[in-house]
Amino acid sequence: MSLFPASTNDSYRGMKAAAWALTVIAAATIIPALLHIGLPDGGAGVIAGLDLSGDKRTIVSLFAWAGTTQFVWGLMLLAVSLRYRSLVPLALGLLALERALHTWNMWGPKGGHLAGGHHPPEVWVTLGSVPVLLVLLAMSLRRA
Repeated sequence: MSLFPASTNDSYRGMKAAAWALTVIAAATIIPALLHIGLPDGGAGVIAGLDLSGDKRTIVSLFAWAGTTQFVWGLMLLAVSLRYRSLVPLALGLLALERALHTWNMWGPKGGHLAGGHHPPEVWVTLGSVPVLLVLLAMSLRRA
């Protein structure tokens, strides 16, 4: 397999488990996105446990905007995992990069200042996802 395939079709030679894992990741991206879009507080308070007393409208808007982007990204991941499988390695590579950057933003200089060091559940999931995604990327690049 190649990270940048010559064509975008369902000709996938990597390990099938990596492609099916991408389907699960797509669902795990779409479902929280719908929560961010649909919940009255975008999940900022009821899920992330953030204090909304400061600037609730801005925080809720940011969660909804992030959910919208997350929803579209999830749909793209689903399309890749089910139909355009030659792009599975690229999608997993981009996911690993995205999660690594999120991890840096959550645990690095910008993230330690959240409400006295409070870390919402997503922070822990993201931290653990980076090595898993790298393993899945390696699996997708290996011929089955």
